[in-house]
Parts: sequence; structure tokens; C-alpha cells
Amino acid sequence: MIDVAVIGAGMAGLVCAQQLKQAGYSVLVVEKSRGLGGRMATRRLHETWADHGACYLKPQGEFFREFVDLLCDLQVITVWNHHELPNAEPRYIAPAGMSAIAKFLAQGLDVLLNQRVIAIHPTPENTWRLILESSNEEITAKAIVLAIPAPQAVMLLEPLGEELLGIDFLNNLRSVEFTPCISAIAGYPADSQLLPNWQTQSFADDPVLGWIGLDSSKRPQPKQPVFVVQSSAKFAQLHLDTPDLQPVGQEMLQQAAQTLALPWLETPEWLQVHRWRYAFPSHPWAESVLSASISLPLVCCGDWCGGNLVEGAMLSGLAASVAINHHLSQLTLTSVNFFKIFTF
Repeated sequence: MIDVAVIGAGMAGLVCAQQLKQAGYSVLVVEKSRGLGGRMATRRLHETWADHGACYLKPQGEFFREFVDLLCDLQVITVWNHHELPNAEPRYIAPAGMSAIAKFLAQGLDVLLNQRVIAIHPTPENTWRLILESSNEEITAKAIVLAIPAPQAVMLLEPLGEELLGIDFLNNLRSVEFTPCISAIAGYPADSQLLPNWQTQSFADDPVLGWIGLDSSKRPQPKQPVFVVQSSAKFAQLHLDTPDLQPVGQEMLQQAAQTLALPWLETPEWLQVHRWRYAFPSHPWAESVLSASISLPLVCCGDWCGGNLVEGAMLSGLAASVAINHHLSQLTLTSVNFFKIFTF
């Protein structure tokens, strides 16, 4: 048996797990995907890599700025928009891909990848039992942190019933809503026509497009131009259940080519498309965590708690660790310790 099982290896889950581990708890992170980071996702393809989820960091609060400064000092991230400074707020990227931030946060943690939790049950011993899909293996824990999108948490927790979890808790969880996004990653010939002099473009009212970035400009000595195009929420909703996303991605490139007057964007050498069903919290939970008022510790956290994307996810993960610690042994747990582990 372990002290805490954390479901989800995105920013919130990893921060929570790292904080609890430093305090002395035994912690296991369980992640359904093959990689770390959640929406801080990097896809390796065609001898390069591209960020098809969160594309950069733009810190606002003091604590997150400290974390960004630490990552800069350790050369995990760097400033992307050098040419816009000093007037523009810096955007920070990871040359090795945004998932490098998650790998950094996961140092020393016990993580199970490619393992989907399909059921959670309370036990007569007043612990939690987690059932894994692929192996039917069981994990027993004193406490659970669900660091996943709220709709996914609802699917896992609803079978436990209102009698155990409480109607208010489940209704609060159900109230959280997300907008989807489709990301298209497109690579072009190394001898492509003159590239644009911008790194990113945003589209406020476009029916198809939300954002485009020259992702290869983040990479040291890129072999070819690579663009990441992200759809508008409305366009993604239209194609949320489309089986074949390649034509959808091609439509996004055609729209980008016309809107930006770059006709060659329509004809990439290769194209990969990814669907984010829970991309952006459109109706977030107002507080930093959502806890069940029961004797068995169960806390939900993520970027949908507060709704401030990566930064919000980090703060939510920290708040979740505080909530779990309060229910367990009340060990020494401070934000200062969070940075100490990474300053060797």
C-alpha cells in the first residue's frame, strides 16, 4: 500500500506528487498516456519534434515566475521572442519540447505510464483501491488525487454514488466545462519559400483558426520549417468525433494559407493532426482544488481549478498537496521545499 495515488501526469499531478514525496509520503503517479506532461505535449516525428499542446509559458504570478527563472537557470527553457523585447512580455519555450518541463518535474517520482485507471473503490480497511485497465492490477492507497480534466474525473467518480461523495461535490465537478481544440502539425521542405518574419499569430474571430506558430523556430538548428496550427473552439466542436482528422487538418492549413497570404502553407510535406477534447476550461471551478468531504481523502485538481492554464495547474497541484497533507500526517510541507529538490 502507498500513501497517495496521483492520477494524471500533467503539471498539476506532477507538482502535487513532487511536493508530497519531498514531505516524506510514498507517492505513485498513474498516467494513461505513454508520455508525461498532459497538454504540455511534444510529439516526435520526421526526425524532429513539435509542441502540439501548450506552446509556451507566459508567467504572471510571483511563484510561477520563480519556477520559470529556475527552469531558465537550468537551461530547460529559454525566451522565445527575443526580437520583440523589451516591450513585449517574454514567452518561454523548451528547445527540447514542452514535455521536457514535465520530465524535469518528474525527477525521482514513481510513475506508471500507459496505465489507465478504470475504477476506484473504497475498501473495508478505509483505503482506496484503484483498478488498472491493461493488467487488472490493483493499487491500494490511503489518499487519491485526480489531476485530470473534470469530465474524466466525473466518469471515474460517478459510480461511487452521491451517498458516498455527496451531491454537492459531484454537481460541482459536473459544472466544469471545457472547449476542445484540434492541433495540426505540418512540415515543409527545407528549401521552402521565404518564411514569415513572425513566430506566432492569433486569430480572434476566425471560424476555423485559433493560433499558428512557427514551431521549428524553437529548435536548435532545425532541419525544416514546422508549423503548429490550432483550431478555434467552434471548428473543433464540429469535428470532435470525426474519425479521420487528416482532411480536417488540411482544411485548417488552407484557411491559414488564405488568411495569412502564404499559399504554400496548403501543401506540406507531411501533416499530423491531434484532437484535444479538453483543451481549455471554459467554465472553471473557482477555487484552487475541489475536495470531497468524506473520511477517505480524495482531491481533484488541474488547470480547470481557477482556469489559468499551465500556471493555474501548478498552483492547483500545490494546493492539492496541502489538502492531502491535512488529511494524512500533516508533515512539513512548504513551497520553498518544492524548489530545493531541483537545486543540486
